[in-house]
Amino acid sequence: MPPLPKPSSTTLNRLNTLTTHLLKATFQTSSSSSSTMSVPSTQKALQITQTGGPDVVHLAAAAPVPTPSATQVLIKNTHAGINYIDTYFRSGLYPPDHFPYTLGREGEGHIVSAPASSSLAAGDRVAYTAGATQAQFAVAEAWQVVKLPQQVPEGVGAASMIQGLTALTMIRESYHVRAGDAVLVHAAAGGVGLWLCQLLRAVGAGTIIATASTAEKLELAKKNGATHGVSYADGADWVAAVKEITGGAGVAAVFDGVGKATFDGDLEVVARKGTVVSFGNASGAVEPLKIARLAAKNVKVLRPQLFGYVATPEEFKQYADELMEMVAGGKVDVRVHKTYKLEEAVQAHKDLEGRGTTGKLLFKIE
Repeated sequence: MPPLPKPSSTTLNRLNTLTTHLLKATFQTSSSSSSTMSVPSTQKALQITQTGGPDVVHLAAAAPVPTPSATQVLIKNTHAGINYIDTYFRSGLYPPDHFPYTLGREGEGHIVSAPASSSLAAGDRVAYTAGATQAQFAVAEAWQVVKLPQQVPEGVGAASMIQGLTALTMIRESYHVRAGDAVLVHAAAGGVGLWLCQLLRAVGAGTIIATASTAEKLELAKKNGATHGVSYADGADWVAAVKEITGGAGVAAVFDGVGKATFDGDLEVVARKGTVVSFGNASGAVEPLKIARLAAKNVKVLRPQLFGYVATPEEFKQYADELMEMVAGGKVDVRVHKTYKLEEAVQAHKDLEGRGTTGKLLFKIE
């Protein structure tokens, strides 16, 4: 039997439109603010009851379904992103404020109910940022939710929110990258790293130096916009390599998600009046810094976190709309490394911390 022909993009768009209409017909009531579906009182959710290694993550079978406030939407999730911040809460680096603690900071799904004052309606396919997203249902403030264009494939919304918004806000606000700038990106084949490489290319950065641990990862970073690849595996002298590439001048900015293992080198390779953006702790937290170390080159150091840049409805809308427009328009390629079931959460944490992944890790939620 011959293989079926691959559907055209036009056909896929029509199917997406039909799916959205069918979902809205299922979800919406006459007020267009809540669904007719029966919402259960309990759900499956990934939780921890103590901090520790990957094995402390467990799938609770009867976690309570959250009740939205007057300003929140209730979402039935189809996907949730996996991020390093999940490992920080799990390990206790970021102490949870209560137990059991449900993991997750981003998701994708369909609106079950929304405030009447919101532009969102039951059945809308959305992506969002919130807490406790690695569960069948989640609540989010309505202003932290973005409708997904039909051109955005399933799962890509959840894959884009934390890492995409992190990269976009950092190149605009942590250090405003300008055309021609020399920039260093550590862990460039990781989730945020690949976003950074693509966005830096899009805004015209001149020299984009990528570091990674394998030749395959370096090649991937180059395919996504890096102009140079430098290995930091097995004690390789990446500091000397960066200095050679820049003719000794150093880089205008360093974007470092690795942390402890690379921070001292960052201060060596950053240019005079340059900026070190330390945004992650993949190798451990950076040791306390003696501020006098910055004086020799008038260096600026930041430790940003995404939600400090999208703390208001206006800020979130600005960046989320721009991000989804770029994704829908094909200006960035959102690479999903692997999709897991909730039951595979322990392995997902091991894979993420093992630093053998490239791109995004996702949960598919049934």
